[in-house]
Amino acid sequence: MKKNGWGAARATTPKPPQIEAVTAMEEPPSETGGEQFGRYFDQVPLAIIVAQMTPSETIVYANPAFEHLTGQAAVEFLGKSWDSLVGRDTRDVGRSLGDAIASAVECVGIFRLEPKGQEPVTVEAHSSIIVDDDDEPAFRLAALMIVGERSLVRLQEIEQQILDRDARLIEIQHRVKNNLQMITALIRIEARNINTIDTKEKFDRLAGRIESIQLIYQLLSDSVGSDEIDLGIYLSNIAASVMSAHGTEGVRLDLKVDSYPVSVNVALPTGMVANELLTNALKYAFVGRDGGTITLHSLTDSGGCSVVIADDGVGLPEGVEWPKRGKLGELIVHSLQQNSGADLKVKSSPGKGTTVTIRFTREASAPEH
Repeated sequence: MKKNGWGAARATTPKPPQIEAVTAMEEPPSETGGEQFGRYFDQVPLAIIVAQMTPSETIVYANPAFEHLTGQAAVEFLGKSWDSLVGRDTRDVGRSLGDAIASAVECVGIFRLEPKGQEPVTVEAHSSIIVDDDDEPAFRLAALMIVGERSLVRLQEIEQQILDRDARLIEIQHRVKNNLQMITALIRIEARNINTIDTKEKFDRLAGRIESIQLIYQLLSDSVGSDEIDLGIYLSNIAASVMSAHGTEGVRLDLKVDSYPVSVNVALPTGMVANELLTNALKYAFVGRDGGTITLHSLTDSGGCSVVIADDGVGLPEGVEWPKRGKLGELIVHSLQQNSGADLKVKSSPGKGTTVTIRFTREASAPEH
């Protein structure tokens, strides 16, 4: 709620009580001059520095606590940009305090300061954007709070725990990928020894579906700390796998993909649908023909992404539809539509091939962060 011509600080995560008290003022300055901040922050024991946002971010105020903490007088900062602040990120030595404040909101990070004539000190930096009555950025307020050695050690322990957890997760994903790869290979070997065509085909389809899952885990293992999948890369891998397993002479693949990040829950059923359709096309679309073209396009636009899987083969037999009701293919398509709100259309005619178009909107298919 705005009061006395002052916009609220934009905040999304909890702050330490000292920081929250500073950014929750009910009666901030109504003028743009930095001197107006004095009556609010001069007596605050927390180190405060403020920059005016327009026409450019220029420091207009630093309180006495900030002067004491940095060992520099306020006049050394006034009229300058955030670059004038010294201090290095404890985790990234190439990242300065000033650069970090200018590019972040909320908790900026932990920094090591070396005040003039004083011992080095470790601080936790916070930044808030103050907006005016028109909800336009007016000031950026940064606050520095000294971090005790015990607190710093605890923060480092938490960070290490997170890194260890991520490493374990990556290792699990890697093992799952390898296990699925082995299962796929065993199924394909077993399929070669089966004489019944129908049973052999079922084994092949099972191997293809498992391989679709294995390829997901491979991409997850490659993308450290992320749970999103690039749909373009994933579909390219699916196509390469299917062509390797079932490709025949005379059949070419027309592959065009754009980079398009989606959640795992969207990527997996999409990949399994692509695997199913590509396999069907290689096995049935060109029966009695010398060959043809299979198309896999995954192209983006301002509204989202369209995946087109098509062939110029014989088309679906009369009275046959895809996916067949009651079969696994229908369950996969239902999962795809439920997870991403995808619109799926099938077009087929005798002698003119089959085209399946899957349309995603950005809002429905975007990965969750």
